[in-house]
Amino acid sequence: MAKKTIPQWQPITRLPLIASHIDGMLEAAEEQYELLQQARPKPHVLDDFTVGRVTEVYTVQQGDLGLFEEQLRRWKASTLTPGQRKEVERLVGQMARLRQVIAAILALAQELKQGTIEKQLAKSNEELGLEFLLRHLPRQ
Repeated sequence: MAKKTIPQWQPITRLPLIASHIDGMLEAAEEQYELLQQARPKPHVLDDFTVGRVTEVYTVQQGDLGLFEEQLRRWKASTLTPGQRKEVERLVGQMARLRQVIAAILALAQELKQGTIEKQLAKSNEELGLEFLLRHLPRQ
């Protein structure tokens, strides 16, 4: 049975470190989302392991966001300099954006897992041919 850890809340002097971490997570998540978007029209370029790993990593990260949000709430409730307050407010916005991007990644990964190379290889030639024809028929 896993032992529940108690968060170690950070003093405001750690603001630059936490800011760097939040900004880095958001940047990485936005890059990952763009990569997955590129695979959307051709999900067969992905395999089950890759899509599963993306889902696993971002599900764990999504579960950890509350810790960062609570740290920011604690700082907001304390006495801050105007510069610190501005940075904490910026980070609150970054966290909201990060939540959106992670939710989009997880939704897109769910969509892409339906068309991975393993899913395509499991189909019969008839199924693949029908899908190809349906994709290329003119729409009315």
